[in-house]
Amino acid sequence: MKKHFRTIAKTALVLVYLVIIAGAVVRMTGSGMGCPDWPKCFGYYIPPTQASDLEFKPNHEYKEGIVIIKDEVLLVAENNFTSSKSINLNNWKTYTKHDYAIFNATHTWVEYINRLLGALSGIPILIFTIISFWFWRKNKWITILSILTVFGMAFQAWLGKTVVDSNLAPHKITIHMVMALIIIGFILYIIFASKTSFKNQITDSKFKNVLLFALVLTLIQIVLGTQVRHHVDEQVKNIGYIKELWMQNPTLQFYVHRSFSFVVFFTNALLYLRNKSMTLGFNKMNLVIICIVFEVVSGIAMYYFDFPFLSQPLHLVVATILFGIQFYIYLENRRKSIFITEEI
Repeated sequence: MKKHFRTIAKTALVLVYLVIIAGAVVRMTGSGMGCPDWPKCFGYYIPPTQASDLEFKPNHEYKEGIVIIKDEVLLVAENNFTSSKSINLNNWKTYTKHDYAIFNATHTWVEYINRLLGALSGIPILIFTIISFWFWRKNKWITILSILTVFGMAFQAWLGKTVVDSNLAPHKITIHMVMALIIIGFILYIIFASKTSFKNQITDSKFKNVLLFALVLTLIQIVLGTQVRHHVDEQVKNIGYIKELWMQNPTLQFYVHRSFSFVVFFTNALLYLRNKSMTLGFNKMNLVIICIVFEVVSGIAMYYFDFPFLSQPLHLVVATILFGIQFYIYLENRRKSIFITEEI
């Protein structure tokens, strides 16, 4: 199993990115409250497909925790019972964590798939964490970060619950996003620290320091981007899906986010030029520039061309990919200070 460690870790990384993609689609489609409870969805492990499934049914067997919608209120079955011809409110309790009580089949299943991918991503993480104990003698950090990744996933699941319970509080969504990036960082470190062969790359302290600065800039940009997205969400609530009006009165965060993109671009351009001129060998800098150009183009498209289809989720996902690439290059530049295992 030890020889498959990196493959399993890479599988986990891909699944985590798929969760981020699914989360971006959830936000683009406004499906965040598609499942108003957690961890189940309307009290079911497999959610309903039509509104009639959530209506009260006479002479029907209900199980504890099942949810129905009655007079625009969520009601939760307090125990197992068979209903009579009319509803007996003594068998039901009102869901009190929020007052959202709308069923939309598309929103429900988009959110459900997001949760399902989150659960699936935990499987390879558990597997590589168990295997990581075989690396304890050669590199304790592989084991430690593997364990932290498991706890990080558990914390991320709890954060997902609090996001739903708060009816999508913006600051909780932002923390949820940042935690996903931390998990990506853990897994990338694990993948890198378990390598056995390396390309000829020259470590450079100035390049490393500026790269760390660029990494922080990317993180700040992602956080600012979640705030801009919140403004769009509010606009959708107020005026509906009239895209040309969403950015009619942008918030301060939008202007900071847009201006910050120039700082991000020029900082990474400097890194690219230094890597090229000094032949440092960090070829992934080419991918960094491609990601940044895409981010600039997609950002312009959203503002001036009224949010073309899929531009929002792609903008977010590519930003997280950019973060991952930058972090991996940073690890490559710190190779000498990271204890590397001899053989897997």
